[in-house]
Amino acid sequence: MRWVKTGTTAFRKAIAEAEVRGATDSAKVAPVVTEVIARIRKDGDAALADYTKRFDRFDLKKSGFAVTAKEIDAAWKRTPGDLRETLELAASRIEAFHRKQLEQGYELRFQGAQIGQRISPVARAGVYVPGGKAAYPSTLLMNSIPARVAGVPEVIAACSAPDGLLPDVVLAAAKVAGVSAVYRIGGAQAIAAMAFGTKSVPKVDVIVGPGNAYVTEAKRQLYGTVGIDMLAGPSELVVLADGAAVPAYVAADLLSQAEHDEDAFVVLVTDSAVLAKAVDAEIVRQVAKLPRKEILAASLSRAVGFLVKDMSEGVEVVNRMAPEHLAIMTAEPGGTLVGIRNAGTAFLGCFSPVAVGDYIAGINHTLPTGGAARFSSPLGVADFLKRTNVVSYGIRSLQKDAPHVIRLAEREGLSAHAQAVRERTEEA
Repeated sequence: MRWVKTGTTAFRKAIAEAEVRGATDSAKVAPVVTEVIARIRKDGDAALADYTKRFDRFDLKKSGFAVTAKEIDAAWKRTPGDLRETLELAASRIEAFHRKQLEQGYELRFQGAQIGQRISPVARAGVYVPGGKAAYPSTLLMNSIPARVAGVPEVIAACSAPDGLLPDVVLAAAKVAGVSAVYRIGGAQAIAAMAFGTKSVPKVDVIVGPGNAYVTEAKRQLYGTVGIDMLAGPSELVVLADGAAVPAYVAADLLSQAEHDEDAFVVLVTDSAVLAKAVDAEIVRQVAKLPRKEILAASLSRAVGFLVKDMSEGVEVVNRMAPEHLAIMTAEPGGTLVGIRNAGTAFLGCFSPVAVGDYIAGINHTLPTGGAARFSSPLGVADFLKRTNVVSYGIRSLQKDAPHVIRLAEREGLSAHAQAVRERTEEA
């Protein structure tokens, strides 16, 4: 881990670099994604099958675009019983957590008029589940269960299937989550297919779920055509720790996120030089026992340690980075949290590893990355809900408000607005 000390030029440079890490190299992938989107929009299933054969190396026309119920049931039976139990426990906790997020409409009355807001779910949601480097049943659960809690009538899943293979555990998660259909499609082409609809893949209203740079760029380009949850980048973790932290636990959490992929962003912020040295040694010791050594080597080569003068400065460093995951391992983690403004999820204390949030705690692990925690929130029920404002005036209430509406409309130079009120009130 590269260490920088507070007050140095290297420290200021490292902070500046961390703040702009969310800027993806769109120029490299945008032309390819633009072409994919245009072809899917024009040729539908034919283009989707072509891209799948090219990138995922199997024939969609032979295997079928959708996974059959028989295939899902067979995968469920092949899934070990203890793993099925874990999926069901995770699903129940995710559902319980997200049910607390359900919104209710409301009404207000004044001088005979009534205004309010009606809450309703979108008609169809699309969940993207990446594949390739690992299987992600947890992503399927995290992204589809909030949609179901929101009351979305139809939730479909697009699962990346290199060589046409979908892991049993992913299909088992689809069964537990109660998704309406699973499609063996991935990449930018899957995002485009769900955005526009094809003969085989239905058009959705909202697309959620993380993916690689091509998937993220497709979501960026299709925002406005379809609802998009967020532009999620590589996994991130910042550990904020003082001298009370256990070095082995700090190192373990850093490695748990560093193993996601080569671009993972992991940082340690501490006011203890002793801890910093001990964590470096622990990382070396623990890496030797882990299998994804090439990925870990790549992501750790980008890891940064910030040696701050005190925890107050450490908190401000965290707020500037606005990380996806924040692990607070201080003597008083609850007190430290008070100063935190920007983080996707905060994990408090040495016995709250990020991994519990990734899988079983019940919170959502689809979180803002790249500093977006400054202005956005974890995926939740609200991402699948629409709010419709409702206005109901009677003639008497309209007459009372008419002078105000007319006055503002004329000041804005919108005479027809004023006339729409006069027509109703001057002869009444």
